[in-house]
Amino acid sequence: MTKPFYFNTRITQIELLGIEAKNVKELVAGIKKVPETSIYHHTHRYLEQHRFFSPECPNDFSYWLTTRLGLRKLGETIASVDIFQFTNIENLRAEFIHILENYLRGSKNLRDCIPGEEFHFLSSRVFILPTPFVATDLKEFMLCLEKVTIHSLYFHVFEARLRLKRYTNDFSCWLRDQGFIKLAEKISQLDPYTYTLEGLRRKIINLVKEELTKDEKDR
Repeated sequence: MTKPFYFNTRITQIELLGIEAKNVKELVAGIKKVPETSIYHHTHRYLEQHRFFSPECPNDFSYWLTTRLGLRKLGETIASVDIFQFTNIENLRAEFIHILENYLRGSKNLRDCIPGEEFHFLSSRVFILPTPFVATDLKEFMLCLEKVTIHSLYFHVFEARLRLKRYTNDFSCWLRDQGFIKLAEKISQLDPYTYTLEGLRRKIINLVKEELTKDEKDR
């Protein structure tokens, strides 16, 4: 019997950790200290907020370094970290620490931000909720994808892979179990960080449509 795909969604509760930074040295110290949920929050919250266009600074660290400390080159280096290449938060944390500590070793001028513009480390508690959308076959899966919110899409692609440590997205896992190996691989190989959420939705739907069309021709 085919195992249905249950679409879930998420809501988040933001938490202030009481840790702040006024310069690069303190930013590194904070990144070393905060829980994984904080690193995830500061590198992913922009994605869900920008539905139709991509933000100029893809994470909070790069934004603060660029706009509050005026360290544009360092901010760009942090922004250029390819999060898709990481399958766990600890390795991503280590990459940020490596970049920032390299900067500190070569910099003599440790500037502070203006008072009131400190970096405040936040975290988020995630609550997973069911939706009414359930798919038992590929066509139903496509129809559900067209209707679910971007929060559901975000959960199954970003949350599942990195924060929940499933190492791939939920869609590919289910499709592979249904025997759609090549389709699962195509979706798994998509770099979701290079799409807007609506753009990612359309791309996945188009890949599913191609598979459905191929199935009809093979009958």
